[in-house]
Amino acid sequence: MIAPVIELRGMARTYPGPPPVPALRPADLVIGAGDYVAVTGPSGSGKSTLLHLLGLLDTPTGGRYLLDGLDTSALGDGDRSALRGRRIGVVFQAFHLLPYRTALENVLLAQLYNNTPRNARLQAAIEALDAVGLGHRLDALPTTLSGGECQRVAIARALVNQPSLLLCDEPTGNLDSRNAAALMQVLDQLNAAGYTIVVITHDPAVAAHADRTIAISDGVLSEPIAAGHA
Repeated sequence: MIAPVIELRGMARTYPGPPPVPALRPADLVIGAGDYVAVTGPSGSGKSTLLHLLGLLDTPTGGRYLLDGLDTSALGDGDRSALRGRRIGVVFQAFHLLPYRTALENVLLAQLYNNTPRNARLQAAIEALDAVGLGHRLDALPTTLSGGECQRVAIARALVNQPSLLLCDEPTGNLDSRNAAALMQVLDQLNAAGYTIVVITHDPAVAAHADRTIAISDGVLSEPIAAGHA
């Protein structure tokens, strides 16, 4: 039996006070391989906390987080960083591209600590940019790319190590409606190709692309009951 990509068992995060702030209440959640999930909620609901926990950028204060069946709860910082680099691709709203490095170089940087030979890394970076429709802009600097193209480079960078999980934080937040629609089409295609995608968003139009929507409010996760299962 294949383990879920994500399995939360009572995972929680409380920030120390005074008074202590329970940003994520104890949560159970299973996300399988190939799932396409949107996490929605208002500002301050706990979306960012959940993102940082799922991306191994923060550690829970309670419960367990299993990634591909591996319990991450007891891992040290170095092991968490290595696991994140191998199995999680994160796409941020603000792109975080180096402005004076080409699109190809920005993607290659994601493999900086990869032991793969340079020729193989180069081929993987080119293929990742091809996958998001930017095979013709390998040598372009971010300063010459549109916002939508910059976000595609960021997705290619997240994909280059072939992660188990593609985690997207408000990926259309800095884009106009046309570029946002084009970007969501790219994510749809990646999911159709087998990638497991979790999108953190406040935008109902973005959430509509996902197969599942999970709401978070005051740190509590909930999933609407599907029609016919009430």
